[in-house]
Amino acid sequence: MRKNEAQLATMRRAGRVVAEMHDSIRRAIRPGVTTLELDAVGREVLDRRGARSNFLGYHGFPAVICASPNDVIVHGIPGPYRLQEGDIISIDCGAIVDGWHGDAAFTAPVGEIDEQSRKLIAVTESSLEAGIAQMQAGGRVSDIGHAVQLVAEGAGFSVVREYTGHGIGTAMHEGPDVPNHGAPGKGPKLRPGMVLAVEPMVNVGDPDTFLEPDGWTVRTADGSRSCHVEHSIAITDHGPEILTLA
Repeated sequence: MRKNEAQLATMRRAGRVVAEMHDSIRRAIRPGVTTLELDAVGREVLDRRGARSNFLGYHGFPAVICASPNDVIVHGIPGPYRLQEGDIISIDCGAIVDGWHGDAAFTAPVGEIDEQSRKLIAVTESSLEAGIAQMQAGGRVSDIGHAVQLVAEGAGFSVVREYTGHGIGTAMHEGPDVPNHGAPGKGPKLRPGMVLAVEPMVNVGDPDTFLEPDGWTVRTADGSRSCHVEHSIAITDHGPEILTLA
């Protein structure tokens, strides 16, 4: 659904809440902290800003953030796991303001991390930037994923196929799907007023995934590390606008 300026203004407000959640959680990440304690940080921001979580209760999900360490790609459930020096942790969260949604994710180091993990995070962030650069009116949805794939695979990593980005608005997940791979020039045309959540998921090893019995936690099938980053982005006449920045 294409959004008008008033609707985009509300989505900017939701996006700023998400950005504040990211900032507060990022500052709380350190060895010894549990992922459930990080969830509490996110809840505090939502309560203080008068926003609602779009994760809590979504198909029964029990938390306001997804906390996905190391080989967990997405949808990790916060719990008693204590972060350890050398881990990486992906945090995905969202907010609802006056019925409109924001959604974004980042991956952070826990203390000092190895060179391969540093490169994984840097490349995944660069792949997101490349995808956002393709979000020009008149382009196609597949231009985004093609750019993500070129950067990630060009650096020797792999891109997850089973999970994608998505449209976002009055629901957290709207059409169209935004894959992180594929040929350019395909799919729906990009038009001003569209808002898409673009979220590369990049693995050190193979792109294959494994779903844990809890029905949520998605891991790399080969146990290699994975990185997940995401922004909600509006397409405008003047280019892409990231809504989930402070």
